Amino acid sequence: MIGVMKQSLQLKVGQSLTMTPQLQQAIRLLQLSSLEMQQEIQEVLESNPLLELADEDIGDDPLPAKSDSETTSESGDIDFTNKAEVTTDSSSPEVDSDWDNNAQATDDWQENIPEDLPVDSSWDDVYGQGAAGSGSGEDYDFDARNGTEETLKDHLLWQLNLTRVSPNDQLIAESIIDAVNADGLLGQTLEDILDGLDPELEIELDEVVAVLHLLQSFDPTGICARDLRECLLLQLKELPEDTAWRSEALIVIGDHMELLGNRDFNGVCRRAKLEESDLAEVIRLIQTLNPRPGAALEPSNTEYVVPDVFVRKRHNRWTVDLNAESMPRLRINGTYAGMIKRADSSADNQFLKDNLQEARWFLKSLQSRNETLLKVVTKIVEHQRAFLEYGPEAMKPLVLHDIADAIGMHESTISRVTTRKYMHTPRGVFELKYFFSSHVGTATGGEVSSTAIRALIRKLTDEEDPRKPLSDSRIAQILGKQDIQVARRTIAKYRESMAIPPSNERKRLV
Repeated sequence: MIGVMKQSLQLKVGQSLTMTPQLQQAIRLLQLSSLEMQQEIQEVLESNPLLELADEDIGDDPLPAKSDSETTSESGDIDFTNKAEVTTDSSSPEVDSDWDNNAQATDDWQENIPEDLPVDSSWDDVYGQGAAGSGSGEDYDFDARNGTEETLKDHLLWQLNLTRVSPNDQLIAESIIDAVNADGLLGQTLEDILDGLDPELEIELDEVVAVLHLLQSFDPTGICARDLRECLLLQLKELPEDTAWRSEALIVIGDHMELLGNRDFNGVCRRAKLEESDLAEVIRLIQTLNPRPGAALEPSNTEYVVPDVFVRKRHNRWTVDLNAESMPRLRINGTYAGMIKRADSSADNQFLKDNLQEARWFLKSLQSRNETLLKVVTKIVEHQRAFLEYGPEAMKPLVLHDIADAIGMHESTISRVTTRKYMHTPRGVFELKYFFSSHVGTATGGEVSSTAIRALIRKLTDEEDPRKPLSDSRIAQILGKQDIQVARRTIAKYRESMAIPPSNERKRLV
């Protein structure tokens, strides 16, 4: 028996959530940092002719973004001002007039070109800003032309090239220099360096040691040391012989380095035959030495943080302002917008239409990003006003859910807004994530932010007696007297997160 398949139509009603390209763009822009946002804007400007920078010189005033210029919170203590302008230009100037002006400007430019250029001049000298220009153009890279890229290895090789050595010693020296790490200390043993040399040269270990001593006379002092002890000894030996406490420091570092590292000051005094006050002077001299002599010569690329918002106190009220300088003002190009014709279906006209729509979507996404950022930061400032007034010890517990409920958004949106966004306050520049922290219960039923607890630990360790540092248990007891119940393990975890050493390593002589 053969079965028969029947076709039928059925109508079903359902709901589905679809992310439009515009929504996807808005979400993507929301999580970009200021520097990434500037790069994104630059790429859009290069790809979309309908979008342009709103120069101050242009007569057509750009339209401000549709957002409240000043909004006061329910508490009446906070207002925020949107100073970052995202603009559109709805005006459509006469196309013929603009083209005539452009043509006239072109004619004037051509008339000003001299027939013959001076012999010692070039086209870039007169009309451009090339490599021989004054350096005031946008392409001038000040850091590239004036910065130094010399590494520690380059510095050592330069000194080696100024020193007369045999070919074998040259090879040994280059191998030793290759083994020097960023701190200026040797990262390999001399035996390993010897094994890496050509066996046919028949180089002995004594020769490697001799070349090492030569390199240790190079600048900076203490370079090419095999360990910290040798590094400090090299620097002490370079000091003038009449330097106060130099001879005692040589004994302490040379013979009792391990005891000093373990903070066994009584043992150092007993073995070096020093009074405690004398040892304090010796330690002060040792602290003037550089344990990482090569670090100063290693190039470091400084990364600057651009704040997204500024928080200031004006007339006893905290205000939140967008950083207008971190984002350029944009507008629709009126000339190209005026060339669009409704009834025209040509490829050129369709190209202008598509780019006009994309430009409007982009401006709307920027406006949404700024408004959302202001809402989130305003609520953070409302909640953490005590931090702005009194410092980290007054930080209150805060989670993403609190801000999401306050402004009626999802937690994922708040997470995107607060990632890689920075707030400039009178107390410094902080990432928005800094203001969110878990809570610890108090004996009275209240809550204390983990950030506040870290600040209290920092304050206690800074004010402690250096002769008798506070242990983690003692810190827990002190916080307990303030109704803050924190376990010793939690204190240790917070202390380690702030790179505060344990009590035995914090002990020192006054």
